[in-house]
Amino acid sequence: MFDPDALPELQKTISERAKADQKILDQLRSEVKTLKKDVRTIKARSTTATSLVASDGGNNKIQFDPFTIQLVRVVDSYGKQLCLDAVSPTTDTDEVSKAQFDETGAPKTALGRMMKDLNVETLNELSHMVPSGKICRERPNEVSPSWVLVYRDLCEWAVLYERICYRAFGTDTLIVRDGLLRSKLFRKELFITWRKLVETAIERIAKQDKLKIYLVGLAKHSKVLSRYQLAMSIEDVFPSGEALYVQVPRSLEAKAYVWPEYARGAEDEGGDKEAPKFVAGSMFLVRFGSRSGDPVWAVDIFETQVPAAPEIFGYLLADAKDGFPVPLYPRCLQKAHEHAEVVGFDMDILQEEIFLAVRQMLPTDRRAVLDAFRLNPDPSNRRYE
Repeated sequence: MFDPDALPELQKTISERAKADQKILDQLRSEVKTLKKDVRTIKARSTTATSLVASDGGNNKIQFDPFTIQLVRVVDSYGKQLCLDAVSPTTDTDEVSKAQFDETGAPKTALGRMMKDLNVETLNELSHMVPSGKICRERPNEVSPSWVLVYRDLCEWAVLYERICYRAFGTDTLIVRDGLLRSKLFRKELFITWRKLVETAIERIAKQDKLKIYLVGLAKHSKVLSRYQLAMSIEDVFPSGEALYVQVPRSLEAKAYVWPEYARGAEDEGGDKEAPKFVAGSMFLVRFGSRSGDPVWAVDIFETQVPAAPEIFGYLLADAKDGFPVPLYPRCLQKAHEHAEVVGFDMDILQEEIFLAVRQMLPTDRRAVLDAFRLNPDPSNRRYE
């Protein structure tokens, strides 16, 4: 605890620091004032809303796993499983790459289809964050274990790509991604190619099937939102009364990021500037509730669909009104999370499979050691009893 005699000095220091930094808050308030004139009201509409979401590694923690196996699972809001795989940091990435194609070289997974269309054969060619198979085999100690999470995210992007480019739609559909439409996972300009292929597919569906397919990414947390949320509340950018949204200018986005290129979209293509390699959407700040204290979310709308923002947010509003357990958050995303999470009996099955796999690798006379290990839980847990 603080010494009571030291509190007055601490209070004085904090007060002086706050006064010295007041100019920062004043600057933020000045920046968000420019948004007020562009705030728009959301009117509810109805359409099919679906979402794709990767399982959260934190929710799929395995109690005993000497191999650090990561379950990769992608489902949609209807509970349909779209991708299932398991990898570990020591897995040979060349083998994982080969598993995406059949004996003839034709893709047999969503990731394989995306890789073929992007003209790459290995995960290392797809992402610089995935080690080459050679490094995995020859220098495994140099491999960062984080690549398995990159692989999981690439699978999510691949499922999203396949859903739009290779699947049929029966009605106008809004596809909601868990997270913004931005990524630094793809090597060189492959994400630009990904964006253009998706644009072409959406245009084809509109022309041939007379259907509208919308793509958005929604994030609970964003550096832009963190930077401006307090200033927006002080300036009452979103007054009470109705659901509201506003587009965030790229100039304001750039001020919130350490790397400004994360706020450069398709509008910067061409010329002498570096290609906008990481962004496929334009950011909006949205409040689906009608009260000033209701949560505000960051939403990316696919670049070419920004003019349709009133329709898109109308569809999202209809879905967010039924948000549960998180209020005023799209229900389709929450349903996808529920389906993707591996818990209860499913987790027990996964845990049992890992025990059996380890047991089969042991000599017959040493398998009893593992059985005894299972019957003796961590004694440190008793402190919670």
